[in-house]
Amino acid sequence: MQELCILGSTGSIGKNTLDVVARHPGRYRVRSLVAGKNDALMLAQISQFNPDQVVMADETAAKRLRLAVQAKGLRAEILWGTEHIVAVAEDPAVDTVMAAVVGAAGLLPTLAAVKAGKKVLLANKEVLVMTGELFMSAANAAGATLLPIDSEHNAIFQCMPPHFSKGLNTIGVRRVVLTASGGPFRETPLGKFAEITPAQACVHPNWSMGQKISIDSATMMNKGLEFIEACWLFDARPDQVDVVIHPQSIVHSMVDYVDGSVLAQLGNPDMRTPIAHGLAWPERIASGVTPLSLSTIACLDFYEPDMRRYHCLKLAMEAARAGGTAPAALNAANEQAVAAFLCHQLRFDHISRVVDEVLQALESQAAASVEHVLDADRQARCLAKQCIIKLKNDSMS
Repeated sequence: MQELCILGSTGSIGKNTLDVVARHPGRYRVRSLVAGKNDALMLAQISQFNPDQVVMADETAAKRLRLAVQAKGLRAEILWGTEHIVAVAEDPAVDTVMAAVVGAAGLLPTLAAVKAGKKVLLANKEVLVMTGELFMSAANAAGATLLPIDSEHNAIFQCMPPHFSKGLNTIGVRRVVLTASGGPFRETPLGKFAEITPAQACVHPNWSMGQKISIDSATMMNKGLEFIEACWLFDARPDQVDVVIHPQSIVHSMVDYVDGSVLAQLGNPDMRTPIAHGLAWPERIASGVTPLSLSTIACLDFYEPDMRRYHCLKLAMEAARAGGTAPAALNAANEQAVAAFLCHQLRFDHISRVVDEVLQALESQAAASVEHVLDADRQARCLAKQCIIKLKNDSMS
């Protein structure tokens, strides 16, 4: 029986992970759960899965949860703060860590899990975006098993040879191809982008996701972050990674081999498929996903992304080529811009503008340590906040 730690259990990936786990009670045991501030949902998860430890990022939520757990007579120990989140991620009793905390907040616990040599199911793309070389070096040094959970990277992983070695050229791969739905605004006139509301941007045509990743999918920053992540996961140069728009989200990604073969992984757009693959790898288990019917789908479309429409994707590709701390700055600026947009403090079409201005203002440095990366993150957030205030004032004048 695998002992699990789920970082981000109340988010979309966390909830889907628990759904798969519940289908295999004799195979997995939830040892620890981690979340931000949703103590109401966490209480329900504790009641169902009976973990040993629960850590909340928010102290107030943790204290409410502790009282509720005591009132129900449940045995889970309730803790809070980054120190305890890191502790449960590297706990010697844990076999597998689902890393699904959104954004930069997931960096330290996920890094702790790989340094402890865990089997890490990586659903937090920002970790590799921020500290790619450092993270991969730590994973290799500790002998950690790193399995991608993003549907695109999981698809590529499934289409790779079973014993992947360093460098795509060594295994006869010409390139990897990330597919993208294009988001909810792929046919919206560019002149209408200034009018897009958070409610509209959070409605993805194919996937059910949290707010932040839904906005990133609408701007295609999500695909840009995945572009950077793919370079690190598969030891690929930026020129060996392509992006293609595929509105149906049935082909999750492809691997193009030098002999002309193109292998693709297909499935209904449901995150339980890559989650189940990661949990059971190298075996297969039932996920609860509806079987794919190609005759019902009938048509699969593919076309090149328009970089005028998806400026965030273009910026992410440029950050990948720049390397160093540029991807960390890109991610930090985007997180600030998306948060401002969700709070109606920034226009949708200004998200990419904030990121662009931050990248132009910050010169990329060597990402020699986590401290260097976090410093770039802090600088980028500060500049992004200043840019957001300026844009807001300009729009009001």
